[in-house]
Amino acid sequence: MSELDRTTLDETPTEEDLEVITRQLGREPRGVVAIVHRCPCGCPTVIRTEPRLPDGTPFPTSFYATCPKLTGAISTLESEGLMKSMSKRLAEDEGLRWEYAQAHDDYLRRREELAHVPEIAGISAGGMPNRVKCLHVLVAHSLAAGPGVNPLGDEAVAALPDWWEGGCCSGVSAVDDERCDSCPKHHPLPEPRTDADPRGEGADEDPEAGRVGGSAA
Repeated sequence: MSELDRTTLDETPTEEDLEVITRQLGREPRGVVAIVHRCPCGCPTVIRTEPRLPDGTPFPTSFYATCPKLTGAISTLESEGLMKSMSKRLAEDEGLRWEYAQAHDDYLRRREELAHVPEIAGISAGGMPNRVKCLHVLVAHSLAAGPGVNPLGDEAVAALPDWWEGGCCSGVSAVDDERCDSCPKHHPLPEPRTDADPRGEGADEDPEAGRVGGSAA
């Protein structure tokens, strides 16, 4: 299968994209503005979300990774201690701190392009600008913005295995039209979940972490 393409996108999601994302997440996505990165198989990997969800919840996580293969690979990096080593370097390297602060500013600027939400003003995501708290956020930002914007996100992307190997993660492959067991061809849309925290699963109320709105789009 093709190599990872770091070209940035800003594509209006199609109905099929939204169905694929629903299967990737196991629920209907909320506040999707655009597809900003795709897997080599053609499926969405990162979406851009509104800073205020349809139910009124402030949502600081502008770029959200949806591909289950990608998020699983990122979780493995976290479990292997990559965030700890990054945090140590961030504390010791003034140049890296400056670049990471610039990434924080870039994140805020891109979110403000969509709307100003006073409740999350100045709060980005993933621990920026002072900590490394969520590689999923940093990778999503890096894939959405392109190389050279988020230094630690770029490092995490470079450390990832070829998660797309082994076939399509969900939906129809734009490359070779291969389908997997989670494609629309095989399964109906799941029923909306009613037991989840309205702010999203794993909501983190630590404002410094920049994840007031939780980890679910």
